[in-house]
Amino acid sequence: MTKKKKENFYLYIPLLIIMIISLFIMYHASFISSLYEKLLLKQSIFFSIGIFLLLIKDKIKTKWLFDYSFFIYLGNIILLIAVLFLGSTTKGAKAWFNLGFFSFQPSELMKLSLCLYLTHLTEKQNFKNKKQEFLYLLKVILIILIPSILVFLEPDTGAIIFYLLIALAITFTSPISKKWFIFLGIILITGISLFVYAYLYHQELLIQLIGTSFFYRVERILNFQEGLQIDNALTSIGSAPLFLWNLTSTRIYIPEAPTDFAFALLTNTFGIFGNIIILICYFFIDIHLFQIWKNKRKSIESIFISGFLLMFLENQFQNIFMNLGLIPIMGIPLPFLSYGGSTIIVYFIFLLIILKQDKFC
Repeated sequence: MTKKKKENFYLYIPLLIIMIISLFIMYHASFISSLYEKLLLKQSIFFSIGIFLLLIKDKIKTKWLFDYSFFIYLGNIILLIAVLFLGSTTKGAKAWFNLGFFSFQPSELMKLSLCLYLTHLTEKQNFKNKKQEFLYLLKVILIILIPSILVFLEPDTGAIIFYLLIALAITFTSPISKKWFIFLGIILITGISLFVYAYLYHQELLIQLIGTSFFYRVERILNFQEGLQIDNALTSIGSAPLFLWNLTSTRIYIPEAPTDFAFALLTNTFGIFGNIIILICYFFIDIHLFQIWKNKRKSIESIFISGFLLMFLENQFQNIFMNLGLIPIMGIPLPFLSYGGSTIIVYFIFLLIILKQDKFC
């Protein structure tokens, strides 16, 4: 075993533990509701595809993904438009293509498309003067703005946060002057302030511009500590013993348990000890990915990895804090633990690219 393969071994072990635990809680979910009966089989298939991709990663050339990243991005934009007209509505959002056995969510694929395209754009960009840096930032804003608007219409506010984080990480890792971020911060704060002012004092104008559904979403965010989901999730976590082995009985019913509230479902299945194991596994994965990023600093690989790493960390914190009632519920699954084929496959493709022993070629 080479040194690099040995190092990656320390990532594969916690990842495998998370996947095994995920299969256990999917089995447990099948006793909660008949709607979840096929989740174990589907999740097993998603994991099998992901593991297969990692096994053949050294045989795959990834350079073409970056060379053709614009067309991948453009194709993803077309999918986001198409899903608004042809997609199936689930949980109030028109964000999925129903393919029979499973559903495909284009907004998840856009995370990968953006990371690829922004990395390629940054690599090819000439940063000789302020004008070129400014034009680069305008391109980044436009590239992020188009899918964000389309995803907002679904609606899927959570995905927009990840798009912004990817752009932030990649532009911050790029060679542009960091003074631009002060300028962008002022613009962002000004924009948010104007929007809050319009929301509080000119709601009729906002309704004409963006409709009434936005206000419903804002109310849900402001009242995120109220409702059956969060009440039962907090009860599940707060009343759980340290150790538990519960695969067949429903301790506390939690809506959307296999997806958004998988962390609480884990507590229902294995107790607090299960949460501790998962947190330790994520810690080792995060440290390993950070080490890869650190070893590749000042290279084009670090730009791509930074986009994924910030998104991946936010994904963990946001889901777990959401389950603990500390932040609003935004429909964000926990990586590799929650059910979700689109998210799992996309994250495995990210890992495939990052874990390749060579450069992006």
